[in-house]
Amino acid sequence: MSDITDEDRRILDYLRDSVSTGEQYFRSKKIAAALGLSSKQVGARLPRLDEKSDDVEIEKWGRSRSTTWKVTMS
Repeated sequence: MSDITDEDRRILDYLRDSVSTGEQYFRSKKIAAALGLSSKQVGARLPRLDEKSDDVEIEKWGRSRSTTWKVTMS
């Protein structure tokens, strides 16, 4: 997990904590609101974080008005 910025780390920590409490599906705007980021910042990072993280799997799940992401621990 090299080249992880502070914001990347905050997103991954948020996802790990949320998945451990049973959540699996996320929208960028929910993550952004919790972390004080924009949904665009979060949405652009999630596919890259899937590749960089060893323990979190992030999958683009569905798209209606905004993309839904399925997050699981590996």
